[in-house]
Parts: sequence; structure tokens; C-alpha cells
Amino acid sequence: MTCTSRKENESVATGITDGGTIEVQIDEAKTDHQLLYRVDDVPPWYLSILLGFQHYLTAFGSTLTVPLVLREAMCIYEDRVGLSEIISTIFFVSGISTILQTTIGVRLPIIQGATFSFLTPTFTILALEKWQCPYNLAAKGEWNLTSNPLPAAGSPEHKEMWQARMREIQGAIMVSSVFEIVIGFTGIMGLVLQFIGPLAIVPTISLIGLSLFKEAADLASQQWYIAIMTIFFIALCSQYLKKVSIPVCRITRKEGCSMYKLPIFKLFPILLALLSAWMICGILTAAGAFPEEGQWGSGARTDTKLDVLRKAEWFRFPYPGQWGTPTVSVSAVFGMLAGVLASIVESVGDYYACAKLAGAPPPPVHALNRGIGIEGLGCLLAGAWGSGNGTTSYSENIGAIGITRVGSRRVVQVGGLVMLILGCLGKFGALFVTIPDPVIGGLFMVTFGMVVAVGLSNLQFVDLSSSRNIFILGTSIFFGLSFPNWMKTHPGYIDTGSDIADQLLSVLLGTSMFIGGMTGFILDNTIPGTLEERGIRKWRETTVTSGGGGESDSSVYDLPFIQKYLNRLTVTQYLPFCANFRPFCRARKYMYQPPASSVDPQQESEKNMHVVDTRM
Repeated sequence: MTCTSRKENESVATGITDGGTIEVQIDEAKTDHQLLYRVDDVPPWYLSILLGFQHYLTAFGSTLTVPLVLREAMCIYEDRVGLSEIISTIFFVSGISTILQTTIGVRLPIIQGATFSFLTPTFTILALEKWQCPYNLAAKGEWNLTSNPLPAAGSPEHKEMWQARMREIQGAIMVSSVFEIVIGFTGIMGLVLQFIGPLAIVPTISLIGLSLFKEAADLASQQWYIAIMTIFFIALCSQYLKKVSIPVCRITRKEGCSMYKLPIFKLFPILLALLSAWMICGILTAAGAFPEEGQWGSGARTDTKLDVLRKAEWFRFPYPGQWGTPTVSVSAVFGMLAGVLASIVESVGDYYACAKLAGAPPPPVHALNRGIGIEGLGCLLAGAWGSGNGTTSYSENIGAIGITRVGSRRVVQVGGLVMLILGCLGKFGALFVTIPDPVIGGLFMVTFGMVVAVGLSNLQFVDLSSSRNIFILGTSIFFGLSFPNWMKTHPGYIDTGSDIADQLLSVLLGTSMFIGGMTGFILDNTIPGTLEERGIRKWRETTVTSGGGGESDSSVYDLPFIQKYLNRLTVTQYLPFCANFRPFCRARKYMYQPPASSVDPQQESEKNMHVVDTRM
């Protein structure tokens, strides 16, 4: 592998040269742990496809989980064909949302997919007497099958039964997503973010990963040996073999057959680890090493889900209103709004985590506003198509960026295109349903751990010798874990007399990222502390210095093709989602200032030189 330094402080750009080697343009001070591809870099097309497919695989488990979890409450029962159509729809919509988000949204390499934040309000809505599933009631002996026989699974009558419930959820998601669009494009969220510093970001990002440990443990515990083997393969490819390059042959008209070295383990650690673990599970299944279904360890078998391949269609194009016209009710809309608010809080933390891992500066206010607005648009599309869920930013994808060190936006756009295409190919998606759960659990152990570590890494800006900061950090993280756990184990304790208020409070107070982040936010902004002590000054300075490109680095958040024309329009100064937006209140007014009597004039002068003006 040949590395050629073109100019000082040049950003990363990799490609295949005529001489058959991979040429990497890097900084003089670039070290091995830095990114292979940054946000604006465009890898060769074949690497983009493979890396994009890897992002698809990373998002596959969580995206697939949502429709499977909703199957019983939605009254789909044994209609496997209907379930496969919902699965295809949710991937199709996720692909559309990913392309929109990476192109005109926050423009970071972040996958959009199904969100767990919408599950609680969905279950609450479907638990109403009107929507209780007769098949579930019959299983409990609460349904008279003699006087009210149930239709056969998959029959037109049964399809109408679950599609009516789907239409109710569709309407709730579509109307509640309008609130998210308004919150984003009016700049309300950006205004709140003027108060946020590292001590609010750390618990928010870290609790994204910590709160998901149960999901990862539940999958891994089905066969711990296989899960640990998957972790080993990921560590082997991403850490131990990261410097190993594989000779690859290519043929060109000019030079004929030539060789170049491809750092395959550094580029595709997750994909290689998944395929290796999956293959070994297949071999062990064929050899009879795993017990029969129903016993511990049978989750690692590769032959328990083969019926999906037989029943899935080859091709089906999802379309809006495929289940009928959505219905709307006030209680369902406001109940779903709780999921929207929780999703917004989670996504803001994801943006910061993704920017850090992708080598981009922290997202400016206009990018955050646009990102939230486009996520709302993605939820609106998900409701119109009828996925049974909304869309949000994926933490798993962020962890994959940290492992592969590939932060290219183009790669994630290709991943969105892969999701879009494979959402129309039922049998191809069904193939990956057969990946054993312990393998996915091992993958989650690593990727969720990466998200936690990225959140904690923001503590580098904070004075950890300060008892104030230690108090805020410990309290926000521990309370962010404890109170939501109590909420989950005591679901009926909130009773305000209003079902809508109960749903809203239950979802928000049961979300670790919201509780931990809000606790850190309140304590950090009310307990006195200097800018240096809070880490505000150093953290804000990264907006300018992160990535080594100065202020020009913020161009990664500019809209493609039309940005220079928008900058010429005076009206865009008043639009919170435009790059040259000028807030009515300057950022420094929102930051905590020491009392005037305690401020040295020279220190105040130096401080003013370093405060970042967030007007873009």
C-alpha cells in the first residue's frame, strides 16, 4: 500500500492509481487510528457498494425486530406473507429516509431506520378495547369461538383485521410527525441547543448504548459461545488484522493485469465477522452440534427460519396507502407524539456522536434543525407507506463507523439505496433473517459499546478534577439508568386522569437518554461554574478546529448544488435551516457567565476571542 502526501494538512482521499496501488492523501501528522474516509470523501464504487451493504447489515437486526415485536399486538398472527410485506415496507421507507437525511438533512453518514421509541405508544394504542386482538383473547380463553369464529390466518377477513389496526397507527404517526417537522424547520430545537454543553451530551450519548444492553444481552444469551466468537471475529478484523492488506488483481486497458493491496480487514470488519460467524453456525448446525429447537443454544441454528425463504415473494413494490386510507384519532396522535419527542432527543445525541466518529465538526444549529425536520418528513413517509413505525437515526450505524473508520457520506447513501432496492426483493431480505440471533447479539455488544465510549470521550473537554462536574456526571448517568428502569417495571403508576398525559409521561420518563440528558442539562445550566470548568470553551472551539480544516469544515453541512444560490438570498438569514441563518440572540447570551465582579478584564478579553459565534 503506497501513501503519497500531496500537500500539507490535506484531507483524506483514497482511490486507485494507474500504477495499481491505493493512493492515500493524508495529513502530515496522520496516524493509523484516524479515518480512512472522511465525510466528503468518495471511495471507489465497488468499495462504496460493499461498505454500504455492511451498513445495511448493521441496521438489519434492529429494523427487523420492530415488525416482529409488533406482530402480536397488530393481530397479524400467522399471516407470514403479510408480515414479510411489512418487513419489506419498513426497509424500503428506511432507504428513502436515509437518502433524504444524508442529502438534504443533517448530511452526516447516518442510517435512518425503525425506532423503538414508537413501540410503547403503539402498544398503548392497540391495548385499547377497540383494538384488542381477538386471536390473543382467544388464546387467553376470553373469546367465544363458538358464537364468534375467527377467520383463517391470511384470509381476506383476517387481512382486513390487522390492516385496520395498521391504518390507525399510520394516521397517528403521520399527524404526530408534523410536530417534528415544525420543531425542526422553525429552529425551536436549535434554540434549546444553545444551552447544551459536554455534560449534557455525555449522558445523552452514553445512555443510548447503555440502555440497549438488555436487547444485546437477550440475543447473545441464546448462545453465549457464538456471541463471544462473533465479538472475537470483530476484534480480530478491526484491531489485530487492521494493518494486513490483501493483494488484489485488476485489469485495465492501459496496463493489463496489475496488483494492488486492499486493506480488507480495516474496511469490512463487521461484514467479514458476520459472514464468518454465520458460516461456522451453518457448519455446526449441519454437524448436529446444536440442540433441537426449544433448548438453550438452539438459537444459533441456521435451519429454524428457512420457511421464510419459501414464503417470501420475489418482488413486491411497496406504495403509499397500500393498507387503505389511514385513520386519525386525537388520543392516538398525542400518544404517538411522546414517541416523536423521545426520538428527537435520541437523534440529537446521535448527530454529535456521528459527527465525532466521521471526522466532521460538531453539527451547527442549522444542520441540527434541518436534520430533525427531515426526520419528521421520514416519519411522515413511513406513516403514509404503512411500515407500522417511524424512522430515526441509528446508533448501530454510528458504532460501525467507529470500527471501520469509514465516515464517508457516499457510503451511507449507497447503503440507503441498498435498503431501497432490497425492500423490493422479498427473498433476498428473507435470506438475512436466517442470521442466528447470537451472532447479531455479539455484533450489538461491540457496536453499542462503541456508542457508549464515544459519549464518554466528550469528557476530554471537561475539568474532571471539579467536584461540580463529577456530581453532575454521576447523577445524570445513574439516574438516567435507574428511573426509566423503575418505569418499565411499574407501568401503571402514572395516573393523571388523562390517557394522553399518561402515555406522554410514560414514554418520556421511560427513556434513558431523555432522563439522563435532561438531568445533565438542568444541573449544568443551574450549578455555577466557569466556561473552562464546564468544558464549554474547548468544546465550542472544536466547531472551528475539528477536522483540521478550519471554518471551511462546516461546508460538509451545506446543501448540494444550491447552497451558493441560497447564500445570495437575504431571506435565508431568517430561515433556521439555512447555513447563513442569523439567530436573533447570539450564542454567548445563552452561555453561563461568571459574576461581573469576579471576572478579570484580561480574562474577559481572551474569553471573547474564543467564544464561537453560531451565526452561519
